[in-house]
Amino acid sequence: MNFGYFHYPLPANEPVLSYAPGSQERATLKNTLKELKATLHDIPMYIGGKEVRSGKKIAIRPPHEHSHLLGHFHEGDGNHVKQAIEAALDAREAWAGMNWENRAAIFLKAADLIATKYRPYMNGTTMLGQSKNAYQAEIDSACELIDFLRFNVHFLSEIYRSQPVSGPGTHNRMEYRPLEGFVLAITPFNFTAIGGNLPTSAALCGNTVVWKPAYTQIFSAQQFMRILREAGLPDGVINLIYVDGPVLGDICFSHPDFAGIHFTGSTGVFNAIWKEIGRNIGNYRSYPRIVGETGGKDFVLAHESADPDVVATALLRGAFEFQGQKCSAASRAYIPDNLAGAVKEKLLEGLKNIKMGSVEDFSNFVNAVIDERSFEKIRTYIDKAQGDPSKATIWAGGSCNKTKGYFVEPTVIEAKDPRYATMCEEIFGPVLTVYVYKAADFEGTIGLVNTTSPYALTGSIIARDRAAIELATEKLRNAAGNFYINDKPTGAVVGQQPFGGARASGTNDKAGSILNLYRWLSARTIKETFVPPTDHRYSFLHES
Repeated sequence: MNFGYFHYPLPANEPVLSYAPGSQERATLKNTLKELKATLHDIPMYIGGKEVRSGKKIAIRPPHEHSHLLGHFHEGDGNHVKQAIEAALDAREAWAGMNWENRAAIFLKAADLIATKYRPYMNGTTMLGQSKNAYQAEIDSACELIDFLRFNVHFLSEIYRSQPVSGPGTHNRMEYRPLEGFVLAITPFNFTAIGGNLPTSAALCGNTVVWKPAYTQIFSAQQFMRILREAGLPDGVINLIYVDGPVLGDICFSHPDFAGIHFTGSTGVFNAIWKEIGRNIGNYRSYPRIVGETGGKDFVLAHESADPDVVATALLRGAFEFQGQKCSAASRAYIPDNLAGAVKEKLLEGLKNIKMGSVEDFSNFVNAVIDERSFEKIRTYIDKAQGDPSKATIWAGGSCNKTKGYFVEPTVIEAKDPRYATMCEEIFGPVLTVYVYKAADFEGTIGLVNTTSPYALTGSIIARDRAAIELATEKLRNAAGNFYINDKPTGAVVGQQPFGGARASGTNDKAGSILNLYRWLSARTIKETFVPPTDHRYSFLHES
């Protein structure tokens, strides 16, 4: 029972620690990495609050050091999916009925636990499991995840406060119910924060969740799950399982209590999921909510007035941080011919200073790509460009080596054709393709940017000419859900740049904003009449 109205003010974004030489956080993180590597981890699933070990163990190894064994996770099967759904449905009534301030307190406590004693462990498991350097891990598995947890509490507080007006003699109110059933969260390898946000945003709204992370993100996912349990998350509210995608889909998408999916992953997989939900639409208790953030082929468009230093810096950071494995990574660039020489020179100079190697050496800017499958896919694109000199030229990079880890050298390709494969297709690796256009044809190049790719996730315009900025912003309105002016197309911050794209990039439900939480709520309007009428006749019916 509530005895007050509880409002949570807008929080401040979590400060990003520097990990500079001599800092305490640097020493702590290095010691945590040693501790995590020295332990052989046995990782269970979490179903209904219980640790579940199937006995079918799959090894976890750092992508940058695949000779080292971090441990094993226990892979589940169809029975574990059914158990997770049952546990979620069993927990649903109690969780939905819990007072709002108590639900909020669990996630706020989890945020504080990550900000303090578990910060090096969230960062360490992300660094070792996903091959992120210290800074990339800090802005993801610490700061962004903390921000999601804190800002979502504030956003939901704002939703609950939003109430309709009432006329004389009546009182109107709106309640925001959780969805009727369970929510499925399918999360990717590339951001630990996404892995944490997709299940918890739905759970905060009173839903119970089945959570399937990418196998390559399990090391950090299980760390977050243990933090949630310590924060007081009740049994069955979030059920963490490791199962093959088709097995999961066959059971979840045919279940009558399937209420929604929160997804980040490939466009192809999301399309298949949508089709399967449509095929089963007559079986569900209600229409499921389908929320997805999918692929991207993100662009940087430079105008002839741009500063070459700004362009080169945006490309070096935007294309090669976290090995180009961000959904928002700069993957295609359009450079005017008056700047091409200067930009190329600065790119090549910058790449000479970029070191590649293990995450344990904090001087490495670039680490390994996530796994062998990704490595081979990226190498195929590079090999094709190297063997096709009439259509593409390698400006820099091009080397691939998987002897010790899955290392792909940051690579810049110049495409002679603006619709060359690497200008159009999602590669998801440290490969940037540049097309040099005639400076006088800026408006025509805007049209190329808008039509070359089916995706519309992120993009940027770099220019000093304000008219050029205005023109690109207007013409590229539908080409990117997150649009940047004089900056790289990556680095969205919770509460500052709500994230998501349209077209083949997803449903644009904007993680990190109030818009996303509305998707996990079902509103009920309640009207109460204090003195109800007792005669059905209206005044206009009388003759006099």
